[in-house]
Amino acid sequence: MSHPPKTTLQTTENTITIVKMLKQLDTAGVTELASRLDMSKSTVHDHLSTLKKYDFVTKHDDGTYSLGLGFFEIGEYARKRRKIYEIARPEVKSLADETGELANLLVEEHGRGVYLYRARGKKAVTLDTHTGKRRYLHNTALGKSILAHLPEERVNEILDMHGLPASTKSTITDRDMLFEELEEIYERGVAYCGQERVEGLQCVAAPILSNDSRVLGAISIAAPTTRMKGHRFEEEIPELILQAANVIEINVTYS
Repeated sequence: MSHPPKTTLQTTENTITIVKMLKQLDTAGVTELASRLDMSKSTVHDHLSTLKKYDFVTKHDDGTYSLGLGFFEIGEYARKRRKIYEIARPEVKSLADETGELANLLVEEHGRGVYLYRARGKKAVTLDTHTGKRRYLHNTALGKSILAHLPEERVNEILDMHGLPASTKSTITDRDMLFEELEEIYERGVAYCGQERVEGLQCVAAPILSNDSRVLGAISIAAPTTRMKGHRFEEEIPELILQAANVIEINVTYS
């Protein structure tokens, strides 16, 4: 199990707390932020002024603030330095075009899943996710694909950190049951998600592995249960995803 660092900087923590609250509120003024965060107005103002100086927040005519595009520049840099992003992107786009559904690329960071790229086919559904969004790993096909190829010690560490919260009545919330499914996923090569995070949505995912069997991420196709069933759900989509994963793995190895 991971342990928090012994020493942290309060000033930095305050900045991060303000940024996260501003993201939650979309826009807010100094007074509202100070009240919600139990900080002094002068402290909040000083942090916002510093963030504004470096383009990380924008100040509006009515005196409120919102997050600035400075974060976009940093986020895009962080995404592009992941080798798998550039290599997997065309394959994920092809999956979306071929199936008409929503295709995804996800990686694990700090025990959560982070969407690096998403592509929409002509029939793709709209979900409450976007590039950069963090999700639990236990309740998605993408996340389970990754967990199935992590060492057991690391999986337990992640579960100790984040738990097994339920999103729907189908979410696996028992650790032993999850490990049983992870074993099946490892043997089968693909993971299924049967309405475990979103009611009415089914997903199929496969891991992306390095040549030394480290899991680098996972790709998936998500679609409504009305279109993701029978032969398509059990054979057609899994085959397409495995083919795409294989191409990505070869390109990762030899690029």
